[in-house]
Amino acid sequence: MSLLARAPAARLAALVETLGPLPEHDWLRRPETGGVMVRGRMGGTGGAFNLGEMTVTRCALKLADGTVGHAYVQGRDAAHATRAALTDALLQTGRAAEVQGAVIGPLAREAAARRSARAEKAAATKVEFFTMVRGEDA
Repeated sequence: MSLLARAPAARLAALVETLGPLPEHDWLRRPETGGVMVRGRMGGTGGAFNLGEMTVTRCALKLADGTVGHAYVQGRDAAHATRAALTDALLQTGRAAEVQGAVIGPLAREAAARRSARAEKAAATKVEFFTMVRGEDA
């Protein structure tokens, strides 16, 4: 679900289209936009604090066979939330392998490439400090 939520909306749309016609669904919760409080911690171990608010769109749907899909995505894109929820539901059906290969696999590889590029960019700014052994330390 995290991969679907973080995927660029246009890229998710293009990959979902490769699956062909999507199954009909009924809404359990139509896409709705709201806000959530984002919490943080200093240094990852300190006390939690409210960092600020973030806009999210959420939805839940049910396929004809009863499979339920959920999605929460950052921003106000109802179509992105719908595609993510449909993909979530399809991953729980007999089409899971097809969806894994056509949608999840490419998104995972692209996310890994973005993380790697960001890590390489950060590594380029890394400074190595070292000291030389002085004679009196011997």
